[in-house]
Amino acid sequence: MEYIPALRFNWLTPFYDIIVGTTTREGVFKKALIEQANIKPDSSVLDIGSGTGTLAIWAKKHQLLADITGIDGDQRIINIAKKKSEEKNIMVNFDRGLSYSLPYADATFDRVISSLFFHHLTWDNKVKTAREIFRVVKPGGEIHIADWGKPRNKLMRVLFLFIQLLDGFKTTKDNIDGKLVALFSEAGFSNVKERKTYNTIFGTMALYSGMKNS
Repeated sequence: MEYIPALRFNWLTPFYDIIVGTTTREGVFKKALIEQANIKPDSSVLDIGSGTGTLAIWAKKHQLLADITGIDGDQRIINIAKKKSEEKNIMVNFDRGLSYSLPYADATFDRVISSLFFHHLTWDNKVKTAREIFRVVKPGGEIHIADWGKPRNKLMRVLFLFIQLLDGFKTTKDNIDGKLVALFSEAGFSNVKERKTYNTIFGTMALYSGMKNS
């Protein structure tokens, strides 16, 4: 199974929560993403590239009656997510699988959420992933994505060089070129737009949304 670890290198995986929590304004943008997603009590939600499970766990805490599933390609990080979920007594299902070949039936989920995942993918795999997400979202369902966006100023562009050095220039270029809106629109979603942006010490974080027409 081919994937890029959450912080590029496996040895950094145990430090993921500390690094992300202290450098990306995680508490602000992830909570804003969950509010934006407007998860209903009977919703079925998939967190793509769920990593250590923070977003999925927070989504479940926000709406306890929703069915939340996280999926990631890295078994080590899934194990961390499962342990966190168990320790917090928050029931979230975590599966191992690749975003561009999702192990779910068509029209399974009301919402697909994702945080800091798409910049790990090549453009080809971004396209495949967007199409797979469109396939598993129910008609009338929505996507809500948080990831690095087009820098809002020169300082944000310079700061983002660190992320590019860590995660690779090839996979991150699509983000800073502002191509994610077109990515999801071309996959079939309507009303795709950038909703909010946040300045961080590593660049501009952006929140996106889109809908699958009924």
